[in-house]
Amino acid sequence: MGEKQLTVEQKEEFIKVLEKRFEKNSRRHHELKWKPIQEKLEASPEKLWSLHEMERTGGEPDVIDYEHEKDQYVFYDCSPESPKGRRSVCYDYEALESRKNHKPDYNAVDMAKEMGIKLLTEEQYRGLQNLGDFDQKTSSWIQTPSNIRKLGGALFCDNRYEQVFVYHNGASSYYAARGFRGCLAI
Repeated sequence: MGEKQLTVEQKEEFIKVLEKRFEKNSRRHHELKWKPIQEKLEASPEKLWSLHEMERTGGEPDVIDYEHEKDQYVFYDCSPESPKGRRSVCYDYEALESRKNHKPDYNAVDMAKEMGIKLLTEEQYRGLQNLGDFDQKTSSWIQTPSNIRKLGGALFCDNRYEQVFVYHNGASSYYAARGFRGCLAI
């Protein structure tokens, strides 16, 4: 993937995109102010690159929380549907390698790691749904407990009928409408 930094022009343009999204979606971060967030972004070029990767793959990242004890702002993918550039992927490398035929191009766990982000947990996914309506036509892989993964399964979520559903599937499965959502703390 090369160097994990944006050019000066990319950085300036992308920070403006994030600021506009922040202002447009104030319900996601009621009491937060943009200036300290921008300062954190400018001081963290590698994390800004990761956010840009979230954006480039269709995630529309936005600030959803501030962790006081860690002095970190938390960004989630806030695109209405699972990010387009991260769909049609199986769960992890082991699942990818286990497929004999019709392998997908990639897997969610390794893609997230290369981007410098983490898959959402079930708790985080449910929290995201309190901020809007996400994944009403798609689904998203979430972090899967090791005991489920050891048995060949993986978990994913979606939002149907105003309800969050958590499902299981073989980790090697992949679908055009299933991707993954990520999070990043800065």
